[in-house]
Amino acid sequence: AARSPKMMENEVFLSFTFYSTILILKMYVVAIITGQVRLRKKAFANLEDALRNGGLQFCRQDPDVERCRRAHHNDMENIFPFLFLGAIYSLLDPSPTVARIHFLIFCVGRIIHTIAYLLQLRAPTRSVAYSVAQLPCFSMALQILLATTPYW
Repeated sequence: AARSPKMMENEVFLSFTFYSTILILKMYVVAIITGQVRLRKKAFANLEDALRNGGLQFCRQDPDVERCRRAHHNDMENIFPFLFLGAIYSLLDPSPTVARIHFLIFCVGRIIHTIAYLLQLRAPTRSVAYSVAQLPCFSMALQILLATTPYW
């Protein structure tokens, strides 16, 4: 495979890419779980899916399916901004170790958040995981703003 020498020189960007890919794979897993729960609970959002799987009565909502969907929606609200912030932050030439800690904390926080959401772990597990994962995002956003303020 052809490698971009510039990209391969940026240790921070490579670390960001690793953790971002883990998070995107996690989102795919949540989507697959949602589909499996839909099938198991026979709770389909679309008429054609309900008809294919037993009839109109299965075009309905289910609390377990909705929990999976909320977990996925929460991922989109948080992982997509992380992808932007992490990519820009990687261009600021931060310490590779500090950057890796930012990415790791966010990634682990989001994984714990998803596990807590899907397994209905006791509060405040999910909200603590959410809050911890927000810290590196705020840190990266602040550093981006500080680096770009002279150009506004």
